[in-house]
Order: sequence, then C-alpha cells, then structure tokens
Amino acid sequence: MPPEEKARIVTESYEAGETVCAVARRCGLSPQQLFTWRRAARRSMGEAAISESMFVPAVVTAAPPKPAAKHRPQPRKREPARDADVIELEIDGIAMRAGR
Repeated sequence: MPPEEKARIVTESYEAGETVCAVARRCGLSPQQLFTWRRAARRSMGEAAISESMFVPAVVTAAPPKPAAKHRPQPRKREPARDADVIELEIDGIAMRAGR
C-alpha cells in the first residue's frame, strides 16, 4: 500500500467519533495492522506532535445528588454461646481447657 494511503487511513482513525476497528474494517485491514501503522506514525512525528494530539476536551458537570439515606434495621442481639468464655487448646492429643 502506498505511504500516502497509509497516512490517510491513519489520519482517519484519529478523527472524532471513529474507532480503529471501524476504520480498519472499511479499509480491508486488521485492527492490529492499523494500530501498527498508528504507532509508527507517532514515532515518526516526534514527541511535540504526540503531546499535542493527546489532549481531548473535557466536560465538567454538576455532581449527581446524593441518594437519600436508607433506614437500616438494628441487628438482632445474639445470646452468647454457652461456652463463650471457655478456651480449649489441643496439641498432640493433649487438651487444655481454660475458663468455666
């Protein structure tokens, strides 16, 4: 493919609203090939051209309203287990119990 045609396709892939996949499909290319051409074009343009093309407009909007606080039911109080204050430790078949 002539270099002029490659340059046109790469430029088209950077236009607003275009995706690399859509441009590649229209031109009969694989997206990977077009990504390779874009990378080569960025390298050949140098850092100044790259940094200029990397900025996009930003839209600032008001923050969405916070959702109303939901009422959370109080958790049920659980009765302590019968052996709550008993600790049992078993090592090599020997058991030791501390507590009640």
